[in-house]
Amino acid sequence: MSEGPALRYFLSYSGRGLPLNLVSEIEPVGLEHRNTYFRAEYDERDRMTLCEKVVYGEVELRHSYRYRDDGGLAGATIEMDGDTTELVFDRDAG
Repeated sequence: MSEGPALRYFLSYSGRGLPLNLVSEIEPVGLEHRNTYFRAEYDERDRMTLCEKVVYGEVELRHSYRYRDDGGLAGATIEMDGDTTELVFDRDAG
C-alpha cells in the first residue's frame, strides 16, 4: 500500500542540469529554524517529481518533472516569479 510521494528536504543544490541535484539533506525537524530550504517529492522509483524552493514559508520556485517509461527525463515545468516555462526533452538528446 502506497503512502504517496516521499517528501525530502535539502539546504541547497549543485550544478546546472535538470532535474536539480539537491544537496545537504535535512530532517523535517531541522526546518523549524530555517528561512530557506528545498522541498522535494520522489516517486516510487526514487525520481524527483517536484522540487520547491521555500523562502520564509512561501514557494519561490517550483520545478515539476515528467519521466519516460525508460526513466529518462521527458519534460519539466518551471514556475518562478509568476512565469511558467515548459521544457520538453528529446529522447535522443545527450
